[in-house]
Amino acid sequence: MTETPAASRPLRVSGFSPWEEEFGFSRAVAAGDFVLVAGTTAFHDGMVQDEGDPYAQTLTAFAVALKALEPYGLSAADVVRTRIYLTHVRDSDEVGRAHKKLFDTIRPVLTVVVVEGLIDSRMMVEVELEAHRTGLATSLEGKP
Repeated sequence: MTETPAASRPLRVSGFSPWEEEFGFSRAVAAGDFVLVAGTTAFHDGMVQDEGDPYAQTLTAFAVALKALEPYGLSAADVVRTRIYLTHVRDSDEVGRAHKKLFDTIRPVLTVVVVEGLIDSRMMVEVELEAHRTGLATSLEGKP
């Protein structure tokens, strides 16, 4: 088996979650001209934020996810896909309102799924996003 040259390896960003090391994942990975951001919740500074408030948890989770784009020079304007996992369908209006606040003019594709639960029962929302910028892969060549 031949090792993949460093220039073609995706750039990985870590350090946002205590589960990254435990579960063996990166917060974000560049893959070609795309950056994929892992599931992100309102867990920040070692605590679940905005407990009981799905609107605020959505804003906080997306803030963490968008921060993971910064090392790539990307922002909300580069987001092309979002996914939201809710623990209660009753929260869909508040979560949708938060999404609209962040992405109304950008209009990425969106998937919303209701799930039985998240890793911590105080978490009501988990989000993922994908961003794209033509030429990103070229700008990342040679980076580990």
